[in-house]
Amino acid sequence: MSTTHEADGVDGALALKSSLIEGLKTGRYLAGQRLPTERQLSETFRIARSTVRRVIGQLKEKGLVRQSVGSGTYVSDEIEALLASERPSPQHNVSPAEVMEARLALEPSLIELVVRNATSTDFAEIQHCVEQAEAAATFEQFEYWDGALHQRIAEATHNNIVLVVFDAITRVRASSEWGALKRKSVTPERRAAYQIEHRALVDALVDRDIERAREATIAHLLHVRKNLLGH
Repeated sequence: MSTTHEADGVDGALALKSSLIEGLKTGRYLAGQRLPTERQLSETFRIARSTVRRVIGQLKEKGLVRQSVGSGTYVSDEIEALLASERPSPQHNVSPAEVMEARLALEPSLIELVVRNATSTDFAEIQHCVEQAEAAATFEQFEYWDGALHQRIAEATHNNIVLVVFDAITRVRASSEWGALKRKSVTPERRAAYQIEHRALVDALVDRDIERAREATIAHLLHVRKNLLGH
């Protein structure tokens, strides 16, 4: 029996569905964006393509995705409205200072889980986020890939409780107050510094060097906090 068939079934379908829904909720997959192909998802999750089709069909029934014959599967243009009823509203009274306080408490503590649980696929996706951030032509593109990098690091823990907590932080970061403050704080020089810090963090993770990665995470977050809040 092939490896794909061994990993197939309920567990594989749940893993794929969970990953896709998490990607939709956090903005990793945006409205109108094409999802990975059946073949890519099959290989990534080590499940049969028939299982991939079944999961995609379930998302399609909910209206979360749409399919175009010969083209692929795309995120629904109404994804935000469709998901709004399935998740708690962002807490509008959460300040950027509280966000940074929570991130400094949470993100360094994730490093050991990432080093222990991350796969080669996780590291490849993390590195892809870094590369896309470096290539970003606009602030919006850079901010998206910056957020995607930290999201992928959290996902690489393979811990669902971590993802629930991190999702709450991500939704607050998507608020207009945070976005305005971040836009104001990110100069070309600071963006270049962030990219260097991101590279240092990712290199340490790939090397599975817990202490170096934790130190890089703390240094980066302290730098972001200083640029955002002045301390």
